[in-house]
Amino acid sequence: MNIVKWGILSTANIAKKAIIPALQTSKNTEVSAIASISGKAGEIAGEFSIPKAYGSYEELLDDEEVQAVYIPLPNTLHKEWVTKAARKGKHVLCEKPAALTAEDVKEMADVCRSNNVLFMEAFMYQFHPQNSRVKELIAEGAIGEVRQMRSAFTFKLDFEKNKQNIRLNKELGGGSIWDVGCYCIHSARYILNEEPSEVFVKGERHEGFGVDTKAAGILSFKNGITASFECSFEQPMKDLYEISGTKGTIKVPFAYRPDRFPAGEVQIKIIGEKGEERSETLKGNPYEIQVSHFSDCILNGSEPAYSPEATIKNVQAIQACYQSMDTSAAVRL
Repeated sequence: MNIVKWGILSTANIAKKAIIPALQTSKNTEVSAIASISGKAGEIAGEFSIPKAYGSYEELLDDEEVQAVYIPLPNTLHKEWVTKAARKGKHVLCEKPAALTAEDVKEMADVCRSNNVLFMEAFMYQFHPQNSRVKELIAEGAIGEVRQMRSAFTFKLDFEKNKQNIRLNKELGGGSIWDVGCYCIHSARYILNEEPSEVFVKGERHEGFGVDTKAAGILSFKNGITASFECSFEQPMKDLYEISGTKGTIKVPFAYRPDRFPAGEVQIKIIGEKGEERSETLKGNPYEIQVSHFSDCILNGSEPAYSPEATIKNVQAIQACYQSMDTSAAVRL
């Protein structure tokens, strides 16, 4: 069989707008079922021509035809449903952040391994070709020795109109670092291929919601490189990173949401020592590439490119960022 049959746990917007369409266009995937406790599963199944709709997540996990599940539930529910899915023999693609503590991620990964199923956190942006090209350029010495990285992921969220938004719900794992800052932290680790040794973060928690609505920080690495980031629910849309070296800079102006553009077509810019600039165009649907990759791993019995161990380290770094924000002190990892 060259097709992986997928089930979707919830009718979350990310599932409807990105993952289900990606699964339906990928050559090695098929959406066979969707479940929701809101009563909307039938409606969404009809909209996307999904054969089966369930009124509970347990019913979907009992479906023997489903081989893999995508979990876009609120952050604090990830551990429970990843664990239950694994024990039913389902491979799991779990929306980021996989969990709110590294200990929870480790337990989730261990359950998946003991049940012989694959587990991967859904940081889709990394599968867009622009990121591998950036890593190639760095390895080729296009900007010399890397010295700094800067990233930002921000968007405007109307607090008054979005009081029920899970991003603003402390009990469900809301907050700007968990929601968008996690991409900046992930990209620093992924692009630089290093783990931070120290973090320092300043941020603000909303008086009413109790979650951070903006934050800025610096990750320090043992090799002397620093990576600064900013994330926010209070500023216009911005999703970028840039890497500066001794001979130039690489700018990636649409780093985390390249899917906003037709065919995911975006440009990266390479700026030389004297300010000379050139650009390269790359395209691809990161959601489709992600689900195709994970499905290939299932079909071939190989390990995903993004490992549970990498997820654990990312969550550890995010936890350290929150610790630093709450104590107003640098935290060593």
